[in-house]
Amino acid sequence: MDTITSMVAERPVVIFSRTSSCMSHSIKSLIRSYGANPTVYELDEVANGQAIERALVQHFQCQPSVPAVFIGQQFIGGADQVMSLQVQNQLVPRLIRANAIWVWNRT
Repeated sequence: MDTITSMVAERPVVIFSRTSSCMSHSIKSLIRSYGANPTVYELDEVANGQAIERALVQHFQCQPSVPAVFIGQQFIGGADQVMSLQVQNQLVPRLIRANAIWVWNRT
């Protein structure tokens, strides 16, 4: 838990992902499409990736374990939760509040 807390500290958007996860890719693309530059940890490429993945499941009940998205140091959830925020027009305001993006122009 402390490892995850330190990894998300002072970062507007953090995504725990796996390189092979199509849902992780979709969520990263969605968040980047608004101009945010998330910090991405590919759990299949980092040394302690399996331990981090276990902690995401145990402490945050993240099922499936990736993607796991934090905005403004708050755990949002996985792809379903992020897409729910998107559909409810709540994703952009959260990104703005987290200082991940500054201005959003709906064109």
